[in-house]
Amino acid sequence: MDARQELPIQNQSPATEWDRDVSRRALDELFRLAGEYNATKDYYELLQFVGRFRFYSPYNAMLIHTQMPGAQFVAPPDRWLRKYRRRIKPGARSLVILRPMGPVMFVYDVSDTEPEKDAPQLPPEIERPFEVRGGHVGSESCISMENAKRDGIEITRRQAGSQSAGEIRKAENVRDVTFQTKKRPEPEYVSIRVRYDLLLNSQLSGEAQYATLVHELGHLYCGHLGTPNPKWWPDRRGLSRELCEFEAESVCYLLCRRLGIDNPSAEYLSGYVKNHQETPRISLECVMKSAGLIEQMGRERLKPRKEEK
Repeated sequence: MDARQELPIQNQSPATEWDRDVSRRALDELFRLAGEYNATKDYYELLQFVGRFRFYSPYNAMLIHTQMPGAQFVAPPDRWLRKYRRRIKPGARSLVILRPMGPVMFVYDVSDTEPEKDAPQLPPEIERPFEVRGGHVGSESCISMENAKRDGIEITRRQAGSQSAGEIRKAENVRDVTFQTKKRPEPEYVSIRVRYDLLLNSQLSGEAQYATLVHELGHLYCGHLGTPNPKWWPDRRGLSRELCEFEAESVCYLLCRRLGIDNPSAEYLSGYVKNHQETPRISLECVMKSAGLIEQMGRERLKPRKEEK
């Protein structure tokens, strides 16, 4: 029995209580029972795959990897036929992923398709999906910072030493931040109580600042600082510092890799693999969901949170 489960209920931390409820989270339960990705090498290979497989959300890319680690590019049958003039081979193996705004959808890898006579040549992103790109941060950073306001995060850039990239912490002073909810036809704004201060080193490059931003947001959305509402993200306070850093570095690695950005998280994770055989007891579900949320924050303007409990 895990020693943490022997503590009296009233003495358990939020992280322990959340961990005890693992049966409610099918993904974490599945991987704990099956022993998937317990080895650091296997876990790092998963992150590398999800980081390169940028056509779907991190969560769906992970689901694809668990079913077909060698997948290159997947799409549903109607898209293969409509866009690429390719049909699914008889007896092909379908892969199950989550459908946006729906239950599930079935997709097939390019290796399980065959071209029709008039099929065009496949584009490079399908034939060479894992090709290394020279990534850079565009509007993702600014949009992410604006969307962070909806969770009461005030981001401040300031000069700091070379060894200080940034940090997130609970706000000490009572104040509000203004979040723009609409641009057209007339701009609308709401005031949101500042819950967290996120500091970024202004001396860093734009790419390094983005890597720091998503690392610190990874801490928040993985629940390391608690939560104002369990429906938004979990309360997992009480985890060890090593485990918290491993989860945040995983989130950072995924998001930067999917933009083609070199970042220190790759060095951290590869070093961890060399020095440790087993993966820390992380929540794979939290890592993937946090990465998906932060990636969405960099793509589109999000709506304000619903405050009701």
